[in-house]
Amino acid sequence: MKVLFLESHPMFIHGLPGGFRDLGHEVMVSGPLTEKNILSILTTFKPDLIGMLGWTEEHTPIKLYWVFHYVKPTGIPLFFWATEDPTHTPTFTLPLIRLLHPDFVFTICPSAVEYYQGMGIKSAHLDFGYHSSVHHRTDPQNYYRCAIAVVANAYPDILADHPQHYRIESLDILIKPLVTHQIRVDFWGRDWNRMQKFMECDIPTEWIHGYIPYTEVNKIYSSADIVVGLQNHRTQMTQRTYEILGSGGFLLTNNTQEIRHWFEPGKELIVSSSPEETLEMVHYYTEHPEEREMIRKQGIAAAVPHSYKFRAQQIIYTLKQQGVLDSRIS
Repeated sequence: MKVLFLESHPMFIHGLPGGFRDLGHEVMVSGPLTEKNILSILTTFKPDLIGMLGWTEEHTPIKLYWVFHYVKPTGIPLFFWATEDPTHTPTFTLPLIRLLHPDFVFTICPSAVEYYQGMGIKSAHLDFGYHSSVHHRTDPQNYYRCAIAVVANAYPDILADHPQHYRIESLDILIKPLVTHQIRVDFWGRDWNRMQKFMECDIPTEWIHGYIPYTEVNKIYSSADIVVGLQNHRTQMTQRTYEILGSGGFLLTNNTQEIRHWFEPGKELIVSSSPEETLEMVHYYTEHPEEREMIRKQGIAAAVPHSYKFRAQQIIYTLKQQGVLDSRIS
């Protein structure tokens, strides 16, 4: 099968497309979309399935109109993977669906499936994953060596607009106690210098390293003693959960039901339910590197069933079951 992804963002082009390649399918990634190249790609590549993912520069209204205008007449099945649910369902995902008219919508939010189906939109749950081409273990690198690492954008504006967002609680449990107790955390990502409101103190400038390319982050996960993985929802897991584990990082994250459903705390990762527990965990595992190493290795094995190869299999199976893809396609 020929699969076309209309996307250019590194976070997405290095993930799910690789899963389809692993299954033996021929995959093309469009890169930045123009009206001219959409038509050219459709004509020359002649895909059997087309996917759009996430919330990126390829999802402007004019680009979505071009995709709808040129793809819909071909009859080629088009799916969209909604990775911003539920926070941005009404403000982003629904407007996109109305412009794009995809044949199927996958969503990272289980509760959104029934919502979409109630609107007559074919939908199913599809979680994040990781791909070993970019998220694999490397030798620790001196440049990234640190005791505790965070790789994430801070999103102070979004948190200010959504004061009930679980990410704020995640910050309060996992990061705030470390910063307020002056335990060094090295931050990679945007806007950590604007988080005083949420930290109740300034993060020292020398702890903040700014943006890092997506294809470099596994080097941090491989070089830090402990990687703190924030969560955005109690009932979902962030993409970095899988990426940290797949990269052989020693993950400290929130003690949620979803984490416990898929992973075994104390064996494949460690979890915290309170600021006090975070401090205890950090102190304990800092002093017990042999236990960190054992958990880290078991975390790699635990991540394997969440590779994008298996997510691609899930997509194909679901689309065949729903009559979107020919049942003869393997």
